[in-house]
Amino acid sequence: MRTKSSRTNKINVVTLGCSKNLVDSEVLMGQLRANKMDVTHEAKADDANIIVINTCGFIDNAKQESIDTILHYAKQKESGKIDRLIVTGCLSERYKPELEKEIPNVDAFFGTRDLPRLLKTLGADYRQELVGERLQTTPSHYAYFKISEGCDRPCSFCAIPLMRGKHISRPMEELVAEAKILARNGTKELLVIAQDSTYYGLDLYKDRKLPELLRRLSDVEGIEWIRLHYAFPSGFPMEVLDVMSERKNICNYLDMPLQHISNSVLKSMRRGTTKEKTTRLIQTIREKVPGIALRTSLISGYPGETASDHEELLEFVEETRFDRLGIFTYSHEENTHAHLLNDDITAELKQERADEVMAVQQRISSTINENRKGALLKVLFDRKEGDYFVGRTEYDSPEVDNEVLVHAGGGYIRTGDFRMVRITGAEEFDLYGELADES
Repeated sequence: MRTKSSRTNKINVVTLGCSKNLVDSEVLMGQLRANKMDVTHEAKADDANIIVINTCGFIDNAKQESIDTILHYAKQKESGKIDRLIVTGCLSERYKPELEKEIPNVDAFFGTRDLPRLLKTLGADYRQELVGERLQTTPSHYAYFKISEGCDRPCSFCAIPLMRGKHISRPMEELVAEAKILARNGTKELLVIAQDSTYYGLDLYKDRKLPELLRRLSDVEGIEWIRLHYAFPSGFPMEVLDVMSERKNICNYLDMPLQHISNSVLKSMRRGTTKEKTTRLIQTIREKVPGIALRTSLISGYPGETASDHEELLEFVEETRFDRLGIFTYSHEENTHAHLLNDDITAELKQERADEVMAVQQRISSTINENRKGALLKVLFDRKEGDYFVGRTEYDSPEVDNEVLVHAGGGYIRTGDFRMVRITGAEEFDLYGELADES
């Protein structure tokens, strides 16, 4: 039988899934560090004896990645390379009994709201005074900023409420305090995230308070960009657009997942809106904030999606000309309303339809980027990669959107710096430029 090692504890946190999971890992690591524990995030060095996996359970591919990761570290525990294996996050919240039965080599499973118990298992105390503080894993100049937890929306395809629970807004004072801490530590860009950011405040203040929150975050000294993600189209608080227009440090950028446009599909998805309402909303957004970059997410292959529904979606994408777009193939999730429907579209056809949508978007993105040639744009630089400094404009979020590449031979750029760049070249999803004379 393998014996427990005598080495000093070192904890490696492995994060899977979305940016909201990443924030949870950062909070966990901040608590561990405050308890004087040695903690790393996805360390390449194989010297940690305790592994904490923060799992994702959103769609089939994400679930499989989480399971594969758990099994990988379970084998390492069996062979004596690690001493303890702890699993937390969405997959663990949703499938804890099944996971405990199938992977007994895991020492403990925790859900999405079990932080104090998880810490206790690791021999750490939950410190309330640390609320708003965390160990940042992103480059210091930008941070994901989670304003609420859970979701109250009834979308038929989504298992998030099963894993994250009901919507809970974080108090505004707490969020402003966190933004000030981040700014003091060098953060210049806040990426506002939630399962549904437009719902913010309804539970705490009995009103949608996202506009007021954005104003208060905008007042935090040192924050130069605020970027809004995951805005639900139904019940969209229009005052948000006024705040965007008023405040220079709120990016002309809006991530608004629409999922589909066919009225029959939207009704089955329980999205609470229609094609006509969505079209009017997009028109209003563009009228109130000229030049705004709109990003959306779509789903292909939802149960019952006909060829006609798909063609309608293609036409909508072509006509609307989103600046940024992503698409997922439908995942048939247990215990969701849509799971009662017949998952009647093959995986191959789902992917074929998704590829057709992205082909349209690729042409749109290429045209938009070509039209930016010669433009002078403010760019925030994230990293150096090969011979290029790589950054983003206010129209682009990290990891999912376009990037701006400036050849390193044109001058030195520090990571986290804003610089003015003249755009000289364009591809479908990238821009090329050179530093402008700022004298």
